[in-house]
Amino acid sequence: MQKTNRPVRWGILGPGRIAHKFCTDLLKVHDAEIMAVGSRSLDRAQSFAQQYNIPHAYGSYEDLMQSDEIDVIYIATPHNSHRTNTLGCLSHGKHVLCEKPMGINSAEVSEMIRTARSSNLFLMEALWTAFFPAIAKVKELIVDGAIGPIKMIEADFGFTASVAATHRLYNPTLAGGALLDIGIYPVFLAHLLKGNPDQINAQASMTDTGVDGSTAIQMLWADGTHAVLSSTILADTPIIATISGPKGYIQLHRRWHECREVSLFNKSGRVNSWSFPDEYIGYAYEIEEVHRCLRVGRQESDVLPNQFSLDLIESLDEIRRLIGLKYPTE
Repeated sequence: MQKTNRPVRWGILGPGRIAHKFCTDLLKVHDAEIMAVGSRSLDRAQSFAQQYNIPHAYGSYEDLMQSDEIDVIYIATPHNSHRTNTLGCLSHGKHVLCEKPMGINSAEVSEMIRTARSSNLFLMEALWTAFFPAIAKVKELIVDGAIGPIKMIEADFGFTASVAATHRLYNPTLAGGALLDIGIYPVFLAHLLKGNPDQINAQASMTDTGVDGSTAIQMLWADGTHAVLSSTILADTPIIATISGPKGYIQLHRRWHECREVSLFNKSGRVNSWSFPDEYIGYAYEIEEVHRCLRVGRQESDVLPNQFSLDLIESLDEIRRLIGLKYPTE
């Protein structure tokens, strides 16, 4: 893969809600240019392009992929489209940042990774939490032995999805449900801190549409570490993460997956707290990582390597097996 030193030229595939947030941050990254947006609706693409002063708008994803004005494409379509969209971008020689989950199962993710590697192109899952300064601080504290060896991880993510039953969150054809949409975050944290678990247990409450409304997960490691994780689209939850050891615990404050404050506690109370306020929504950190990798000619990130994404989706596959959630397209 060739290195690049000029501004990185971005294309946006799928101008939905998350793409708006992504572009808000993308405009703040100094060496980025948003060159094109693609949608299945030309009117929608043109409206999005006008809002962000994007020079090219396309009424199909294929036209976007074929553009000579683009280096890397950000894929912001529903989960079930990620594989098809990513493979299409790679076949047209475009680097890819694909929204999480990278695919709906490990077979899809494996194929995407193999294709990127054989095409000598960059691929990364857009799991923005991995690149937040707060997460880097947590890893630093753990490496420094601030709480001793990790023995317990607790993390939740829940909100009340006040949407119609036809919304993508409830739609099994679009790989809906709490787990792949937000449950991926607690599972990500457990993998980040402890690697692949040795045992997984899970239970879920299913919705009338056949996807998980709430999922509770336990993970165990051979050294005795235990994780208690949960996700729900049926209730508002604290959205806090706590990592505990024999010397104390670290807390990622609400909303921990986009955390701006980390606290360290010992047996006597709070020891210290770190705040990370800035002007970004938070997507700029993963954008900057893409740029760093492209600058030096890397095919994947060492902060969030593709093997990590594959391990993560394999755990999510196992959780879905345990709760009996299979999508119609599988």
